[in-house]
Amino acid sequence: MSVQERIARAQGASPRRHEGIMRRREVVRAVKQGVLERIGFAEVAHIVMTQSIEEVRTELRPAVEAVLNAQTSSMEALPAGAVERDAVVSEVLDDMAGLGPLQPLLEDDTVSEIMVNGCGATFFERAGVLHPLGRLFESDEQIRILIDRIIAPLGRRIDERSPIVNARLKSGYRVNAVIPPIAIDGPVLTIRKFSDRITSLEELVRLGSLPAWYAQLLSFAVRLRQDLAVAGGTGSGKTTLLNALSCEIPTSERIVTIEDSAELKFSRHPHVVRLEARAASIEGEGAVTIRDLVTNALRMRPDRIVVGEVRGAECIDMLQAMNTGHDGSLTTLHAGTAEETVVRLTLLARYGINLPSELIEEQIAMALDGIVMSERRADGRRFVSSFSGVRRGNEGGVQLERYISFDTAEERWTLEREPPFVEQAVRERRLRAGEVEAWRSQCPW
Repeated sequence: MSVQERIARAQGASPRRHEGIMRRREVVRAVKQGVLERIGFAEVAHIVMTQSIEEVRTELRPAVEAVLNAQTSSMEALPAGAVERDAVVSEVLDDMAGLGPLQPLLEDDTVSEIMVNGCGATFFERAGVLHPLGRLFESDEQIRILIDRIIAPLGRRIDERSPIVNARLKSGYRVNAVIPPIAIDGPVLTIRKFSDRITSLEELVRLGSLPAWYAQLLSFAVRLRQDLAVAGGTGSGKTTLLNALSCEIPTSERIVTIEDSAELKFSRHPHVVRLEARAASIEGEGAVTIRDLVTNALRMRPDRIVVGEVRGAECIDMLQAMNTGHDGSLTTLHAGTAEETVVRLTLLARYGINLPSELIEEQIAMALDGIVMSERRADGRRFVSSFSGVRRGNEGGVQLERYISFDTAEERWTLEREPPFVEQAVRERRLRAGEVEAWRSQCPW
């Protein structure tokens, strides 16, 4: 059963019946071996390493078809139709040029995540919903070979001494792999894909993730250099929203992005410096942390600093950057509510500096201007939910003011209070009065 048929079964469709599945697997292995013998392993490796997947397929396809035609005895147990022969050719090319049985999933733009739980089960996510594919790999060794193929060009390794690895494909997709003895039931591979289709607030509005008037308010906040944190759970759309917010930054400004794994897209902005953290080498040297990059970014004359996610000691450096003239900076973090966001920022900052929580909360209150929450429902739909202002309380500490609330059951947004930065911007002529009045007329009070 091909990957496409497994996807059809996961979606409830009736898959086509195929005879001789095991025999076809033997044919695929035989054809692959024949191609390696005909062209040479070294030459095939050179082609794969120096060309794109499509170029590799184009160059190797004649050889694969020639070997397949020559192995008439192997094809006796298989239907001789063009569809079956094309399927065999595609499987061989996927295995040699791409990531084997996972390649069709990688090329499917509607698939957002791929999860391999040992050789016994594989799942993919589409529109926030998980679908099973069953047994896609024949052995754990096949998965290990696939993992090595991903990380070898990056100078990374995975073995019993170092059984966890994080990497990034050329496409920008994030990869996490865990092998035994940590992974008890066999190698586990997770690939998170990032859609290039959602690159603006307008597209999020079109998808129903937030209303147009809410998107306009967020656009105002970014243009007026509000320091914002996007918070939410895993898979709630934090990075997607951060990317959309970043597209509202004026093209006259210089942006420095800092990420653990490069995911943000700035195809429309002419002046972007992208920095990516690096893990230690096999020798245990050369690590560059997010905190190192935040510190270095301050020396790069940024107008804006965008940190993909704060999860450690770099939090205090990010807050200090917001407090020292780098207004309009953006970041994300994991938290369930705006209140939890403040608590988590406090805890993360204490990793970087040993100060009382009260002083760190003062820093947060002076650095951060707003917290935007994102959430994912059980059916996979994602929403930009609440928006809260951050300010210093009368007696110190952080005080939150709810600007926008979200009723999950009704899928309804309500403007609880107009953010004070809107009226202030009108008085300072940074926003046009007509533009703001048009926005106010759309808001549900």
